[in-house]
Amino acid sequence: MDAFSYLSVLLSVILGLAVQQVLQGYRALALNRRQVRLYWPSLAWTGSILMMVAQHWWASFGLSNRGSWDFVGFAAILIQTALMYMMAALVLPDVPADKPIDLREHYFREQRVFFGVGAATVAWSALREVALEGRLPEPLNLVFHIVFIAMSLTAMVSRNETLHKIFAATSALIFVVYIGLLFARLQ
Repeated sequence: MDAFSYLSVLLSVILGLAVQQVLQGYRALALNRRQVRLYWPSLAWTGSILMMVAQHWWASFGLSNRGSWDFVGFAAILIQTALMYMMAALVLPDVPADKPIDLREHYFREQRVFFGVGAATVAWSALREVALEGRLPEPLNLVFHIVFIAMSLTAMVSRNETLHKIFAATSALIFVVYIGLLFARLQ
């Protein structure tokens, strides 16, 4: 087993747990649907998180050609992966079987933490590039990082519901464009 295959096992487990968090949240919402008040921005963010997880896993294949690994490089990837898990763990509430749940209330109760972790995840992605390659991401990639960080920080401090709805919709669209432009093919 080469170094990347060995190191990627832990990353894959964490990414799998992130997917499990979102899917388990969907299951809980479905099973308790009579007591759940849906809020579409929460559900939009679950889709974005699943895309982020898939993109992170997909892009990590580019690291398979890396000949030399050190703990700093591995830790940089591990931290980014853990932050993605945290986003997945925060996006939907635990749904107790006997209590009503309001996704809008959960969204705004957790907004600072969720978007703070989101900003940290994207910022850490740029730092990961520095740790692995000794440089910031390529210019187009860096522009996307800056846009996502700015949107996350704005969403973290603003309680404007219209803004949050716009961000929920546009971030998913921007992320699709990001994947299409930068990660459509394995490298």
